[in-house]
Amino acid sequence: MSPALDTLKRLAFIHHSKSKLSSSSPPSHPSSAHLSIPLPIELSGKMMPAGLGMWAFFLLAIYSTTVSNASHITSREAARKKIMGEKVRKILVVLGNDTEFERAVLWLSDKLTFNVDARINLFECNIRVLGGLVSAHILATDPSNRLVQGIYKNQLLSLAEDLGQRFLSAFNTPTGLPYAWINLKYGVMENETTETSTSGCGSLILEMGALSRLTGDSRYEEAALRALRKLWSMRSPLNLLGTTLDVVTGDWIEYSSGIGAGVDSFYEYLIKAYILFGREEFWDMFHSAYLAVQKYFRHGPWYHEADMRTGKATYWQLTSLQAFWPGLQVLVGDISAANSSHREFFYLWGRFGVLPERYLLDQEMLHPTEKYYPLRPELAESTFYLYQATKDPWYMEVGESIVKSLNTYTKVEGGFASVKDVTTMQLEDHMHSFFLAETCKYLYLLFDDSFLANQNYIFTTEGHPLPIRSSWHAKFSQDYLLTNWSTIKGENQAIRASAMSLQVCPDTLTFGGNGGPRVESACHVCDARSDHRCRTDEECGVDASTCRQRTCSVAGYCGLWYFISSL
Repeated sequence: MSPALDTLKRLAFIHHSKSKLSSSSPPSHPSSAHLSIPLPIELSGKMMPAGLGMWAFFLLAIYSTTVSNASHITSREAARKKIMGEKVRKILVVLGNDTEFERAVLWLSDKLTFNVDARINLFECNIRVLGGLVSAHILATDPSNRLVQGIYKNQLLSLAEDLGQRFLSAFNTPTGLPYAWINLKYGVMENETTETSTSGCGSLILEMGALSRLTGDSRYEEAALRALRKLWSMRSPLNLLGTTLDVVTGDWIEYSSGIGAGVDSFYEYLIKAYILFGREEFWDMFHSAYLAVQKYFRHGPWYHEADMRTGKATYWQLTSLQAFWPGLQVLVGDISAANSSHREFFYLWGRFGVLPERYLLDQEMLHPTEKYYPLRPELAESTFYLYQATKDPWYMEVGESIVKSLNTYTKVEGGFASVKDVTTMQLEDHMHSFFLAETCKYLYLLFDDSFLANQNYIFTTEGHPLPIRSSWHAKFSQDYLLTNWSTIKGENQAIRASAMSLQVCPDTLTFGGNGGPRVESACHVCDARSDHRCRTDEECGVDASTCRQRTCSVAGYCGLWYFISSL
């Protein structure tokens, strides 16, 4: 047991009980545990909010309840419990609880089967189940996780391969774009809908690519890559894509698009696929798409929606799913833009107590029918990425504020409940699995990132860690380490800081490097190379929106890390 979990165990208590959110109907989330930790916990020199210790034991309670009560996938409730148990298994590794992880692996290996007559969404099953199995297999075969020698014999990988084979029937279309829905036992059913989303057919490459690398069977990666290439070929001359399309005809159904629902993970998987697999093709797609987003969707710190054909704004609205974008921008190196948007999202969080699902920017009001907050992870995710990039302690304060809000407004005796209306904080008797897989995981890692020590990971859109391996990414020539912290020199030594935290005026800074004319391009850069790639800081220009010297990011392209040598 890790020191962190041992500390949590000493300061927390747990007992099983039923959810008391609703006495008239059974809870839709697993009955698990009521937990209490009276004081914050000191962890690795950082202050861990009490709610995260509660989360650790809530996970163990869910897993214990699942193991005790579920035996076969014969009902929707049993299936939900197995999926929840699968998510808990990976989180146990993050917590450092190798014993329970081993127990979870063996239980799931014995109980889980996909030979069931069930209609499932390909995208959701891919990111939640296939990604979970692939990630857990990698963690189970990692010698540092200290599983009993010989006890694990690739059972999770066998399950992942079984599921991947069932996915392949979805790609049997004239376009190569997959159906959104399949039956696990019978494949694509007669009269199945041919409508899908950009995310649905463009966010499969990480999980299916990793499965091919692990099994040596190229069919999974080839199917996902063919779909991705076809989708990219359907972009407009502005390099914009729509939101929904027909997988048989290859025609767009919804031309309006943004960075939120239906499209979000498409952008995310392009940059993460480049990081994980090293194909220049992924970078070229992402780079063109990112510039188009910055040119046609961005309005100050916000991103509205626009028609893919004309670039004209269609809907001026914020959706909670957009809060992932600052985290993506950290991977690109666009820290200034990420800071700006993140602060606006957090402002709305503070205003309402949580982040509403949809906010109308042009009318400055909540959407009349989408006032809910289903415990989404995107703001916590971006907070984690920005802290890792800047080491600015302000982001830890943001994380603590999020934890306090979750405890204040969403904590119930059986777990955490979705908010039905952010104006009244009325709750629903429901907790999505992504609350455990992502929201809690990113908050935990914000305060204790020891899981990330000595290993480079990318996280899938469902928060599953995949290690960056040289055998998968021969072109990745340098460690993906966050070394470009901003610095400000004190009397005795340089300390890590950020301009956002220090409120430094850009006009007071002295610029170095090649400078040059500050001509504003689509992404606000003027770099030495047209593709914005770089080997040294001298190849990067000056950011026109902030007048700050750009530097060569850890991923090898011009980012917005910079150094403050004096005030």
